Amino acid sequence: MKVTLDSQSAEPGRENEDFAAAASQAAVLLDGAGVAGAETGCTHGVAWFSSTLGGLLLSAITAEPARPLARCLADSIRTVRCLHEDSCVLVHRASPASTVVAVRAHGGALEYLVLGDSSLLLNDKAGGAAVITDSRLNEVGKRLRGPLDALPTGSPEHVAALAEYRDALTGLRNLPGGFWIAGPDSRAAEHALSGAVPVGSLASVTLLSDGATRLVDRFELVDWREVLAVLGSSGPADLIRRVREAEAGDTEGRRWPRGKTHDDATALHWVLP
Repeated sequence: MKVTLDSQSAEPGRENEDFAAAASQAAVLLDGAGVAGAETGCTHGVAWFSSTLGGLLLSAITAEPARPLARCLADSIRTVRCLHEDSCVLVHRASPASTVVAVRAHGGALEYLVLGDSSLLLNDKAGGAAVITDSRLNEVGKRLRGPLDALPTGSPEHVAALAEYRDALTGLRNLPGGFWIAGPDSRAAEHALSGAVPVGSLASVTLLSDGATRLVDRFELVDWREVLAVLGSSGPADLIRRVREAEAGDTEGRRWPRGKTHDDATALHWVLP
């Protein structure tokens, strides 16, 4: 199992709320989600939530290889809740949450689960690229982003519009017609995208947070085949370096409107034998 991983916080000195790790025949990536300035009810924070949930999930999917990934995720969410429900108030809409991507090679298949707007990139041995992304968050966001995207990123007007946008978005979290993400309620696991492909057909598997996919899905500077070429030649660190270069050239978000100039970015690249 050959795995390369790079994870960078949005800004130097800021806490990274992404988490990624791999074990024998399995890997997970989580992108923690919070609402800046909102009351979360949790004393631990988003980074604690994503890393705790990620560690528990990786342990569960490796310890019980026959147990469906969605059940492992639900169990892990319940365990995290038990760890802090006595000290934290978990009914707040802005309670810490996280996207989830999990993969496991078992019985000749690569099983996968995707919840939230992180992505799974599958590279088959014929050179094809398939991307699995839960698009529900982006679809909801597009309906709400109009006023936000018309403003320079970081301006006072943008900050105010961003707060309104995040409040509206959080109100649609884990609701029908909204989007689903791992938080205090284990039922979110039931809404994850899941499936399996023959593991022998794959050359590599890459787990990516949305901060690392910006070159493709927001900036449209490269396609997925070019991403695979970068990963194969120089690895996840070079992919994230290119994301940072693009962001630095558009700090006000005029070319590419976005909520944050920079975002935490993580890529875990698993080359299969």
